[in-house]
Amino acid sequence: MPADFNWAIGGEAGDGIDSTGKIFARALSRAGRHVFTSKDFASRIRGGYTAYKVRTSIEQVESTVDRLDVLIALTQRTVDENVDELHEGSVIIYDGERTSMADLEIPDGMVGMDVPLKSLAEEAGGAIMRNIVALGAACEVTEFPIEHLGSSLEKRFSDKGQSIVENNKTAAELGAEYVAENYEAECDDFEYELETTDEDYVLINGDEAIGMGALAAGCRFYSGYPITPATDVMEYLTGRLERYGGHVVQAEDELSAINMALGAARAGARSMTATSGPGIDLMAETFGLVAQSETPLVICDVMRSGPSTGMPTKQEQGDLNMALFGGHGEIPRFVVAPTTISEAFWKTVEAFNLAEKYQTPVYLIADLEMAVTEQTFPPEAFDMDEVEIDRGKIVDEDEIDEWLDDEGRFRAHAATEDGISPRALPGTTDGAHMSTGLEHNELGRRTEDTEIRVEQVQKRQRKVETAKEREDWSPREFGNPDSDNLVVSWGSNEGTIVEAMDLMDEDAPEFRFLSVPYLFPRPDLTEAVEDAEQVAVVECNATGQFADVLEHDTLQRVDRVNKYNGVGFKADELAEEITEVLQ
Repeated sequence: MPADFNWAIGGEAGDGIDSTGKIFARALSRAGRHVFTSKDFASRIRGGYTAYKVRTSIEQVESTVDRLDVLIALTQRTVDENVDELHEGSVIIYDGERTSMADLEIPDGMVGMDVPLKSLAEEAGGAIMRNIVALGAACEVTEFPIEHLGSSLEKRFSDKGQSIVENNKTAAELGAEYVAENYEAECDDFEYELETTDEDYVLINGDEAIGMGALAAGCRFYSGYPITPATDVMEYLTGRLERYGGHVVQAEDELSAINMALGAARAGARSMTATSGPGIDLMAETFGLVAQSETPLVICDVMRSGPSTGMPTKQEQGDLNMALFGGHGEIPRFVVAPTTISEAFWKTVEAFNLAEKYQTPVYLIADLEMAVTEQTFPPEAFDMDEVEIDRGKIVDEDEIDEWLDDEGRFRAHAATEDGISPRALPGTTDGAHMSTGLEHNELGRRTEDTEIRVEQVQKRQRKVETAKEREDWSPREFGNPDSDNLVVSWGSNEGTIVEAMDLMDEDAPEFRFLSVPYLFPRPDLTEAVEDAEQVAVVECNATGQFADVLEHDTLQRVDRVNKYNGVGFKADELAEEITEVLQ
């Protein structure tokens, strides 16, 4: 029996698929099991296929695989969409009383469990609870203690009143009882039993980790416009940021969002905005103003399939070129891309520190797979005592005199040796100054003087060079460090590749794996590439954008493993593809 168990529920948008999946994922995590989820959903409110998948084990899981052991099918299409992942012995739970499901054909070798979900839900208090009945049925099939599901239901519905909680618990129990009474033999033959442990885990998705990281970093202003898949960052911060004296503002569009964040940052607040590809396009002009005015600001781009509107609810890592090169003129910037959900927390903290230490905009790059995936971590993965805040070269009344010119005016853009100017927050005595998007002198006043132009351009670029020397831009390394094969990737592919290494056949080639969280500045991988006989770059885009960057940096050709159909990589899939490329 495989160490991991794979479960899914599928139906149409509006059927409560997402909330049902979250309830089951939370129940598993509360039972001391590791969880990794994935979503397949359409960009519409109702209609269109949607699914929520959960992979769980008592060991850590970091990816999905092409296998389903239990499927709750609310529609015929759910079975059709997942038939390739079902296997002999897989259980399909469905409601044969529904007209659309009455003639459902169960594939050979699989077990169909016809459970009257709607009727049992109505018996418990309402048809709306049919999915909870199905969860109870799944608990019985897998011998998963239903009290853990009850605990998750209390968490989900406690704000709606105890009667609603009890009705849902009853619905789950009725589903379990029905399966126990009508499918006893099938349950006995089912090879999976969901073992529980005493471990305590945090269940969190990437957007929530970014929001939590912003809170821990001292963010006090967030402005954004709703856009999939970045909206959950704003939803997480709403109601929480206010507890710490901060504000969340839903702007009328992305232009307003970044300009509000810029204004708050100029006022001295740690500020942030988040969007996705179309919003990044709109923010590009203000991004230049942020850099030119030397204002610290974090801009989060949660990537999705593009270009244009593209596929709003599908995976892609297609914004790398925009993050690295977007905007007119030569704009100093930092580009940071967390490689795991827990790293999304820490890299968000780091992004705020980088922004203020170097008074430069920071792109924090995530993607849909990371944003919507929920994964379990031990609480110490988010140890708030380890968070360090560095606000950079802020000067007060005692320090400001050395930064005044002969007429007592503050030199907010002083051309220092390291490129980093002093920063005086509003209200600082003698710190009044102006900044502009026009080229300016040390006082921030516009100029077209050629020598000053060169001085200021070099000063702004010097900040990045200073950061290259002072900060650690190392990649994360896995696998055999002495291997002649090298695999390089960035963003959310890390966990999938790490799991793929474990799934590869014994005779498959070993490889060294470098996961790159810093895209600009980035680590110099020239030596690693030159030492390798074969190099493959794994990423979710069509052209191999990071592969292009790596070839540019190292002057070496690399192989490319690309996927751009809107679905992220899976561990077993990558195990095969990497093996094929390296062989």
